[in-house]
Amino acid sequence: MRVVIVTESFPPDVNGVAHCALQTARHLVDRGHAPVVVAPAPAPGHRPDGSAPCPVVHVPSLPLPGYPQVRVALPSRRLAATLAEHRAEVVHLASPFVLGVRGMAAAARLGIPAVAVYQTDLAGYARTYIGAGEAAAWRRIRSVHGAADLTLAPSSAALHDLETHGVPRVELWPRGVDTERFRPDRRDEALRRELAPNGELIVGYVGRLAPEKQVELLAGVCGLEGVRVVIVGDGPSRPGLEQALPGAVFLGRRTGDDLARVFASLDVFAHTGPFETFCQTVQEAMASGLPVVAPAAGGPLDLVAHERTGLLVPPRDATAVRDAVRSLAADPGRRAAFGAAGRATVAGRTWAAVGDRLIGHYTEVLAGRRTAVAA
Repeated sequence: MRVVIVTESFPPDVNGVAHCALQTARHLVDRGHAPVVVAPAPAPGHRPDGSAPCPVVHVPSLPLPGYPQVRVALPSRRLAATLAEHRAEVVHLASPFVLGVRGMAAAARLGIPAVAVYQTDLAGYARTYIGAGEAAAWRRIRSVHGAADLTLAPSSAALHDLETHGVPRVELWPRGVDTERFRPDRRDEALRRELAPNGELIVGYVGRLAPEKQVELLAGVCGLEGVRVVIVGDGPSRPGLEQALPGAVFLGRRTGDDLARVFASLDVFAHTGPFETFCQTVQEAMASGLPVVAPAAGGPLDLVAHERTGLLVPPRDATAVRDAVRSLAADPGRRAAFGAAGRATVAGRTWAAVGDRLIGHYTEVLAGRRTAVAA
C-alpha cells in the first residue's frame, strides 16, 4: 500500500503528533508498505536525526508567533506533487490543521481517499489562549474531518466530542506504547539521589510546558513535606513555572532511553492538562510501573482505572492534585499495587498491534471507495 502521511509535526519535534506519525511510518515499513511523510521543515539548525524509516518531504515553514517550538507550514506545491509522484493510494492526515487541510484538498482533487487522525483539542486550546473561539474551532474541525473518508479518534472521550459536534464517520484508534523502552527496571538509584538528595518521594510531570497543560497546578505538591517535584519538558511556560513551582527540578527536554530512565526513577506520575485527546505520557508512566494522578477528562479516562492504576481528580483542581499525591505518598503499598496494575494494563498495547488496526482502517476505506465506484 502506498501511503502519504501528511503531518503537522515530525521529528526532530518532540510531541505526541510527531511521535505518532513516526511510529506509523515505521510500522508501515515493517509490514512491507511504502509510506512517504510530508511535514513542515524544522527550524534552521535542527537537522533530521536519521530516525525516519522512509522518505520525508519538508515544506517551507515559519515559527508560530509566541510559540517558536511549533512550526506552521507555508503554502507549497511540494505537497500535491508528492501525492502525485508517490502514486498515493491513501492519504493519512495527522492532526490536520494547516498543512493537513491542504493535504485534504489535494487528496480530493486527485481522488485519493483520506484518513484523518484527530489528535489536538483545538476548542480547548482556543479557550485557553484567547478565552473564546470554541464554536469557530469546532466549525473548522467539522469542516476538515467531515471531508475525510474516515476520522480516527484516540479515545472514547474524543470520539464522543467529535460525534456530538457533528463529525461523521468516526472510529476509535488508540495509541501504542513501547513497553521494551519504558519499563520499571530502568530505575536509576544514582539519578534518584541526584534529584532527591534527602530521599524525598519524587513526583514527575513529563510534557510540553505550555498554558494548556496547566502545570502550575503542581504548586501545592511542591509544598508537601518530603516530596520533590521533577518537571521534564520545555516550552513557552517554563520561565513562569520556574517561579510558580518553588523547589521543583526542571530537567528540560529528554528523549529515548534517557527519558525512560527518568520515568522509571519517579515514584508518582502527575499529569495536569485537561485537554488531552489521549495523553501518551500517561501510558509511558504506566509502562514504567508508576501510579498515575491525572484529571478525569479526555484521554486519561480511558487510560487510568481509578483506585486500581492511579487516581483521577477533578480537572483544574490544584487541591485535588495535592491531596491525591499526599495520599499516595503516605502509602507505599498502594503505590506499588497501582504501578504493577498499570504495567500489566498496557502490556498488550504495542505499536505493532495498534499499527495493524490502522492498516485495517485503510483497507476498509479503500474497499468502501471501490464499492462506491462500482455502484
